[in-house]
Amino acid sequence: MQGDDAASRALSFALLAGIAFGVVLQRARFCFLCNFRDFQEKRDPRGVISILVALAVGFVLYQVVILAWLPVPAEGRLPPNAHVGPVSPVLALAAFVFGIGMAVSGSCISAHFYRLGEGSPTAPFAIVGAALGFVAGFLTWNALYLSAISEWPATWLPHHLGYLGTTVVTLAVLALLAAIVLLLSRPQPVATAETPSLRGALRHVFVERWPAVTGGVLVGIIAMAFYFRVEPLGVTAELGSLARTAANRAALLPDTLYGLDGLSGCATAIKEAVLSTNGLFVIGLIGGSFAAALAAGQFRPEAPNGGHIVRGLAGGLLMGWGAMTALGCTVGVLLSGIHAGALAGWVFLVFCTLGVSIGLFAMRLFRRG
Repeated sequence: MQGDDAASRALSFALLAGIAFGVVLQRARFCFLCNFRDFQEKRDPRGVISILVALAVGFVLYQVVILAWLPVPAEGRLPPNAHVGPVSPVLALAAFVFGIGMAVSGSCISAHFYRLGEGSPTAPFAIVGAALGFVAGFLTWNALYLSAISEWPATWLPHHLGYLGTTVVTLAVLALLAAIVLLLSRPQPVATAETPSLRGALRHVFVERWPAVTGGVLVGIIAMAFYFRVEPLGVTAELGSLARTAANRAALLPDTLYGLDGLSGCATAIKEAVLSTNGLFVIGLIGGSFAAALAAGQFRPEAPNGGHIVRGLAGGLLMGWGAMTALGCTVGVLLSGIHAGALAGWVFLVFCTLGVSIGLFAMRLFRRG
């Protein structure tokens, strides 16, 4: 009975956290692809600063939890359930492919989920494409695992730098990145000061885009709370599990996926229960985004055209393969990984950024052609 109560509480918390996450993503426009594109094309630093703030706040709060659970970072021990995955050339390739998929589809997977709540014509096809990409990832997994992934360790920075060293290095790198972004940015329009009023305050909360720092801080807080109460933040486990279950029933997958279920990350498994914490989290994310978009007058459903369908499916396919092979996406590996002190998170950040940069450049050339 107590186990049932604990499971029920976890499911309830996952749904509520998902709603909160969806509201924050929609109101702060927290999308890895959009934020990077704004900086690359317009030199608008707000979105990238929001990501860096989310990484810094989440990292500091994670350390409070991890230090309570694992006071000494002894070799052979990792923080419970944290996303500390193997660091191999395959991770770099998967992150790079994921970044290209983001550029092609127009968003990362988490942003496609929240844009479902806004009525995006591309998001449904990107999510279908991502599910197909997961199946492709399962089909290539054994070869990649046996040839490369199995030979590389899961690298947790506190094992090498200690907690203090990891904290100093992580916050210093994030501060350096923020300084570079601000140095390269262009001045942005400053909102005209207005007389304080209830209507103005409500408009700032429910209609206008939230400040970058606000969005980043809230993402970091939600990530820590979800890790403490349920599991590390991620958005692809349920989608991957559904894809794996369907492909397995269709006899498309090999009998064994070597090592997959023993690795840390956004775990995919054959579904046995209808409800899962990750599934309810994603449902809450979509619902929270829908409520926020509706309140802001930004729920604008649009009929898809051929471009939406092709870009969504193609970009989603690349992102799905990348997320399955990397054991997560920009949320599950990059965000939750860096929060936990995993080297894999930084590797994903570097190569995903490279993939996004090349992908956006290629998309601009394609449009001009």
